[in-house]
Amino acid sequence: MKRLFQIIGIISLMGFSFFYTEKTVSVVKEYDSIMIEIKKIENKYKNPGENATIKDDTIIPGLSGEKLNINKSYSRMKRYGKFEESLIVLDETKPKILLEKNKDKFIIKGNKNKKMVSLLFLIDKNDNIDNLIKILDKKEVKGNLFVDGYWLEKNSNLVPILIRENHIIGNLSYNRDYNDSSFVWMETIIEKIGKQKTGYCYSESKDKELLKTCKLNNNYTIIPNIIINKNPYTEVKNNLESGSIISFNLNSELEEELPIIINYIKSRGYKITNLEEHLKE
Repeated sequence: MKRLFQIIGIISLMGFSFFYTEKTVSVVKEYDSIMIEIKKIENKYKNPGENATIKDDTIIPGLSGEKLNINKSYSRMKRYGKFEESLIVLDETKPKILLEKNKDKFIIKGNKNKKMVSLLFLIDKNDNIDNLIKILDKKEVKGNLFVDGYWLEKNSNLVPILIRENHIIGNLSYNRDYNDSSFVWMETIIEKIGKQKTGYCYSESKDKELLKTCKLNNNYTIIPNIIINKNPYTEVKNNLESGSIISFNLNSELEEELPIIINYIKSRGYKITNLEEHLKE
């Protein structure tokens, strides 16, 4: 029994010593000149971010914020031997209202503060996308191809290739009928075989049944703020704004004007991105 009490005493002493040492280290760190300088700039790097904007059944994504990681910044500077602001470590903070928690809303634009634009191309069952992809590749632009089920049947081999090249494949179902049971089959091709993480549906009006179906399949639903059927360059020039999501029908007029459209968008200072990057918070 005496031996047991001795062991308990030693363990208790070790625990107290460890606690005391940790406490001492923390106190010393707080009065370290490097830590003092880090705390002086803490508020300079405090960015709360921006929540997604919800209005009725529509949503525009917000932006992540950031904050200074004091302990990691201190450790880096301590190894360096002095305070050096370029060595700070920032942690990302997510908004409280997130896009992924609101798939029952129509996405109508990207966040205007990111100065990005996304181009959506509606691919019908008999469309040939060769010229489109050549233009996008030449201009170093990533597109979003929303494809019809009949097109996917004939061109499923292209899906993994396009996704690997960072183009997004959206799902138009068959004849844009999301109640068609083959909608789920298309999702399997896009997400399982193509390995695209996120699914996207498309609408040009607020169709609640469509939205419900797409949400049940864990998809975002896009209603572009600029929908173009003819005169693509003129329409883009007259309506372009930061955060725009622009949809086009694939035809000879678009193929002729697309290089000019891309040049114009870039000249306005906007980056042309795929939906994944555009909608990322």
